[in-house]
Amino acid sequence: MAERRDRAPRLDQPREARRQFISRPEALTEEAFGVLSEKFARYMGTAYFLIGMTFFVLVWVLWNLLAPQDWRFDEYPFIFLTLMLSLQASYAAPLILLAQNRQADRDRVMLEQDRTRDERNLADTEFLTREVAALRIAMRDNATRDFVRGELRDLLDEIEERGLVIGRLAPDDRDASDTLNARTDEGGSHRAT
Repeated sequence: MAERRDRAPRLDQPREARRQFISRPEALTEEAFGVLSEKFARYMGTAYFLIGMTFFVLVWVLWNLLAPQDWRFDEYPFIFLTLMLSLQASYAAPLILLAQNRQADRDRVMLEQDRTRDERNLADTEFLTREVAALRIAMRDNATRDFVRGELRDLLDEIEERGLVIGRLAPDDRDASDTLNARTDEGGSHRAT
């Protein structure tokens, strides 16, 4: 046994498990105690606690004022009641502070997670903005549907101005349309009317 204590502990090897003569029950660990303190603090902030405490003090005072002299255990200045209430307050205050510290730690973790998520969302939004800008730049040279429609309308207006559209000629211009059809025929032969 003395041999083990004389050797220097090595950092590259795990420590040997030591026997604990006094084992801590699971209910007394910090986490369990913290949960208990939060439950206690949460209960102290309820109307049930206030009503119960009021009822307790009223029963105490009425018992010690109205009960027979032999049954009274705390006379008029109610020193024992004052001691009980100060003892309750002396335990309640640190438990409430412990519960507030645990809540502050949870809030800090949640704030950090929210900040990380917001940064990730901002980075995703910036990435998508750059991608949309790159697509707009790439699509600048491509003809859009509106551009092609506009060009076709301009071309149709130009053809109408020249009078080259047959379907829109007046009925008295049939001779002109026959002449036009004759010009557009590949073989140069006239069509029969």
